[in-house]
Amino acid sequence: MPSVLVVGYDPHAIPGVDGDSLLRSLEAELARFGEHGVDAAMTLVVFDESAEATLAASLTSKPWDVVVVGGGIRKAEPLLPLFELTVNLIRRHAPRAAIAFNTSGGDSVVAAQRWL
Repeated sequence: MPSVLVVGYDPHAIPGVDGDSLLRSLEAELARFGEHGVDAAMTLVVFDESAEATLAASLTSKPWDVVVVGGGIRKAEPLLPLFELTVNLIRRHAPRAAIAFNTSGGDSVVAAQRWL
């Protein structure tokens, strides 16, 4: 069974966003992977000193076929250092995994399928 790790920015850390509602949407998308025969997990990070250790632990927890990097990390210019850290940690800790990018939390399955 293929495996996918979805890495995203913790919606509870985004000012002015209903974190619980967004998290429910992300969890619903994660559940859709199972409908496609894909084992998937999600790691949510914030831009602080815990990000590197959190990402490294998730990336090394199993061999991933694809790592999907969410738009919350990629699209916000102030998070550019976190995006760079994420890509470099994927290269270091999951070098065999393809890297995919979603356009929103609702198309992570589609993003991963491009590489499965």
